[in-house]
Amino acid sequence: MYQQYQRPSQFGGPPGTTVSTPALLGQVLGITGVGFVITAIAASFTASLHLPSMASFIAMIVGFGFLLAISGTRANPGLSLLMFYAFTACEGVGIGPVIAAYTQLDGPSVVVDAAATTAMGMIVLGAIAFLSSFDYRRLSGIGFGMLIGLVIVSLIGAFTHFFHPGVIAWATLAVFAVLTLVDFARIKNSGSGLGPVHLATSIYLDAINIFLALLQIFGGRSRDD
Repeated sequence: MYQQYQRPSQFGGPPGTTVSTPALLGQVLGITGVGFVITAIAASFTASLHLPSMASFIAMIVGFGFLLAISGTRANPGLSLLMFYAFTACEGVGIGPVIAAYTQLDGPSVVVDAAATTAMGMIVLGAIAFLSSFDYRRLSGIGFGMLIGLVIVSLIGAFTHFFHPGVIAWATLAVFAVLTLVDFARIKNSGSGLGPVHLATSIYLDAINIFLALLQIFGGRSRDD
């Protein structure tokens, strides 16, 4: 039997209305999908303007502020949704120059391949989480530990070049694949106390990091050929 959660009035229906897991999944994917459209438009616009790297860095900092605001506005889902869309716009501005650089070096097909592979990968991971009898929420602690390790390795690699970028990209792929399973398992289990916006934020972050990792992997292969 599908799990149910209490739906806030901002997402339709009176407070306390129960929503099935498929409905929750639909809400999360709908919010995430709109967020990715906003990111794609912002990234395309930014790439065409050839903004300096400092502008992208500032956008990422501002976006991080919106990300914190999403957590701070949990009691107001409508405001959280607004903060989420503002965050996705900032992400688009932030990664626009990255996408433009890969397009210039490797051609637009690399970006398309990375985006398509990300979409297929998210579908597969979501299906695994929903169809498996194993509760992937049990891996949340492991996933968080892996994420902390990834951040440390990335910082070391950025300053010392001790780790090859391709290794970090594959590690990023592995870490966020685990976190994606955890996040879909939360949706499967009534959201684990989280609303649609916060679940969508997690899925969005998983997918954007997987996309950037695949972009680096595919770009590296293209230049090696």
